[in-house]
Amino acid sequence: MADELRKVLYEALDALMGENENVVVLGADLDKPDGVYSLKEKYPDRCYRVGIAEQNMAGIAAGLASQGFIPFINTFCAFATRRICDQVAVSICYAGNNVKIIGTDPGVTAEYNGGTHMAFEDIGVMRSIPNIRIVEPSDGVELAQMIPSIAAIDGPVYLRMYRKKVGDLHDRSYTYKFGKADRVREGDDITIIASGIMLCEALRAADELEAEGVSAEVINLHTIKPIDRETIVASARKTGVIVTAENHNILGGLRSAVAEVITEEYPVRILPVGVSDIKGEVGLLPYLRERFGLDAKTIVETVRSTR
Repeated sequence: MADELRKVLYEALDALMGENENVVVLGADLDKPDGVYSLKEKYPDRCYRVGIAEQNMAGIAAGLASQGFIPFINTFCAFATRRICDQVAVSICYAGNNVKIIGTDPGVTAEYNGGTHMAFEDIGVMRSIPNIRIVEPSDGVELAQMIPSIAAIDGPVYLRMYRKKVGDLHDRSYTYKFGKADRVREGDDITIIASGIMLCEALRAADELEAEGVSAEVINLHTIKPIDRETIVASARKTGVIVTAENHNILGGLRSAVAEVITEEYPVRILPVGVSDIKGEVGLLPYLRERFGLDAKTIVETVRSTR
């Protein structure tokens, strides 16, 4: 089954708003692309459209949170992190306000919006701010459970998500647990740690590697902060080498977070698959995956280099 993640987002927020009258949604002129536009019709007094004024949106959300509301703000990742960094750091995180930040179109998924909209640094920006959590779903099954889970957390959360159609990587029996990485494939020879749209590529790479006699363990690191140190270290002890796969700059994001854990607790070799500290460009997703090496082929080649 393939779900449009923005449709899943709408359904999850709709259910949440139906259950909890304190949940409010704020948008910065991207409600339609992000799939939540129709919530205004159903909850006219709890949906706010602030226009192209993301800093103002973050400030309003902080104010609402200070009065007991649970605001979800949504816009593209580039605007949900770079543009409102000071408001996130001061009005939301420093003040301890319970705001949920949803950023869409991370990394190359910005496609035709090009390099100015490609947030290759958003995890690095947000991860360095105290008092915030960071999550990234890989499919609709995961996202549907992630929304109520982060709503139940008392404090700021940043969720970065692809908004278009993806196939399910989890079956309907899957149970999401915030802060606990999922070992989605067992292996003995190498560990591949992935998040978001890179999880499907990691699983494809693992299939190809298996045909070559390489047993790859695949971990879905859906919660990047706080990071699941226990699962990462246990896998490193078993395989002795890690490849990270992320739709993000290899500086500051998932690779950096994993490396911090490994260097402190069980040093092993870590090789990155991600954007190699270069700017984005215009294109469709298949081209951009190949252009920036965000695909199963690059993961396989990286694993081969360790043998």
